[in-house]
Amino acid sequence: MGLGLQYKNDEHIFDEKVVNGVPYLAYPMLEKTGIVNHGFSTRLGGVSTGHCATMNISTTRGDSSEAVEENRRRIAAAIGVKAEDLTYTNQTHTTNVAVVGEEDRGKQFMETDGMVTNVPGICLVTFYADCVPLFFVDPVHGAIGLSHSGWKGTVHKMGQVTVELMKEQFGSNPSEMVAAIGPSICQECYEVSEDVIDQFRENFHKKFWPELFYRKENGKYQLDLWRANQIVLMESGILNGNIAVTNVCTHCNPDILFSHRRTGVNRGNLSAFLALKQEA
Repeated sequence: MGLGLQYKNDEHIFDEKVVNGVPYLAYPMLEKTGIVNHGFSTRLGGVSTGHCATMNISTTRGDSSEAVEENRRRIAAAIGVKAEDLTYTNQTHTTNVAVVGEEDRGKQFMETDGMVTNVPGICLVTFYADCVPLFFVDPVHGAIGLSHSGWKGTVHKMGQVTVELMKEQFGSNPSEMVAAIGPSICQECYEVSEDVIDQFRENFHKKFWPELFYRKENGKYQLDLWRANQIVLMESGILNGNIAVTNVCTHCNPDILFSHRRTGVNRGNLSAFLALKQEA
């Protein structure tokens, strides 16, 4: 029995998984690399109450520390990692990406929106409620990256920043990497003002503008963050066939996913998880 998610098309981008009563989404494309544990949480399967009900692992949403701790234990076990290995960002819509070493296992990086590592077992964790998760796996050099890309991160090409850091730190070749664009707000649901669009005009080639946004009679625009991030990843050297682009919108699925545009600050956070497998 599925989770009841609404999909934008029939492409098989995600597997819906439930482990010990905890649902999450996983990418077959990432699983095929054979080197990672990963997932994207829903708002189901946890113990939180009120506006954070039920699966929230963020400490910034007014949730109880006991609920957050239990939720972290549950989702880590479901995905196949250790709760003490979860390593977090504290996101402020920057393009700051941290290099995570063994000494950073379990810590939180402040004013950081992305992380990269080549240390097995460390599970990178980032938080969402409409913004775009970006997963990166380098199966050749055994390295991973996970970044948060809202409109500010997207217009400043967070995906490219992450890829460049993986090249620098681990020798990653973008043409050998696999990437995924995670559940986030779709173009039909994402209205923005012209000052936002002006920045996209400045940072994206004019040939892409018709794909990225359109103007409405009220003077506002509908912006496609999915396509924008796909363009950024391709321009970074990742092959289009190695990019899994979400067909799940957070705003379209309020019973299953948290959405800031729907509920404002009274909500929990969704989380993305990515870890290199440890040898048995």
